[in-house]
Amino acid sequence: MMAAQSFTINQPTRIRFGVDSVADLGALVKELGGSKVFLVVDPGLKAAGLVERITAPLAAAKISFEIYDKIDPEPGLKLADKGAKLAKDAGCDCVVGAGGGSAMDVAKAISILLTNGGKAEDYLGLGKIKKPGAPKIMVPTTAGTGAEVTFTAVFINEKTKSKGGMNGNPLYPDVAILDPALTLTMPPHVTATTGIDALTHALEAFVSTQAHDISDMYALEAIGLISNNLPMAYAHGGNLEARTAMLMGSLLAGKALATAGVGLVHAMAYPLGGMFGIPHGLANAVLLPYVVDYNLIGNPEKFATIAAVMGQDVEGVSAREGAIQAVEAVYSLNRDVGIPASLADLDIPADKIAQMAEIALTVAVPVRNNPRKPSLEDVIRVYETAMIGWE
Repeated sequence: MMAAQSFTINQPTRIRFGVDSVADLGALVKELGGSKVFLVVDPGLKAAGLVERITAPLAAAKISFEIYDKIDPEPGLKLADKGAKLAKDAGCDCVVGAGGGSAMDVAKAISILLTNGGKAEDYLGLGKIKKPGAPKIMVPTTAGTGAEVTFTAVFINEKTKSKGGMNGNPLYPDVAILDPALTLTMPPHVTATTGIDALTHALEAFVSTQAHDISDMYALEAIGLISNNLPMAYAHGGNLEARTAMLMGSLLAGKALATAGVGLVHAMAYPLGGMFGIPHGLANAVLLPYVVDYNLIGNPEKFATIAAVMGQDVEGVSAREGAIQAVEAVYSLNRDVGIPASLADLDIPADKIAQMAEIALTVAVPVRNNPRKPSLEDVIRVYETAMIGWE
């Protein structure tokens, strides 16, 4: 089996992990040669009192900055274009993204536009970015997307109303600062949706057709950390131990997806964001148990392993029986942290399912990575099951 493996890994991001590590931000900007920072932040950071936690080390290091906080939960390409113009006009030479995946994706795209020119739309797809971006540092304040260590930035294309990604090694951040203390103020519903989003990354990477020993190592550790600690972080946001474990789980899940990719959950979630504005983490979370159930026959041994890591007793049962327990484990975790049980709960119209399925199948790489090759009828059926909800 080992002899059949063939993979390439490029993970250039420097990681600074630990409580109060955000205090190093100013020094890290200077190490990268930055003198003026374009700071991209989620609007919610101001309400949570976190903007000052991020700007204080910049001020202490006498580094000037411009704040860009006009970020939507599902960002459009124009946000990146506008941000790049503002950053260029302000003379910024370093980009910092702070918040969830939306802020970090916008920050990563702005970094690329500052040096490559053009519009964000020009770089949708794979391998279209020719030059390194401006130095960029990511500071996640949620434990979910793993965007701080990936080479992707995802946007809604305002022209087509569809979601698509910029993909390429220049999008890897130069530095990721992961400070668990910055996640303590996350409200329960954000903790839940971002946490299941991270679980989705790890789970899909583990069963991906592109998986290998190194991605499996990241993915399994992430699945264990997230499934064991998300309920505690959801129940008591001030639990620093659980928050730290969740941030580590999200980081490892990001590394897993960066090396093995994601699958059908992500492909099916894209139309929910593009057509109806459903936040990415929530869309993934609602769909996850239904896609796992569909995918079981594609790799029952690995799904049985997932069940075991998530605390199910699979001793002495067949791989198929163990795999079925993975579905229940995922749905039980969703239920514990208040994830809606169905697409109907999100007010998704049933008469749009066929259109959603057609769009999902155009998300080529995740579909190709999926352990079971879906037809249009398959995807429609999974959406229909998710519309009804778990029985």
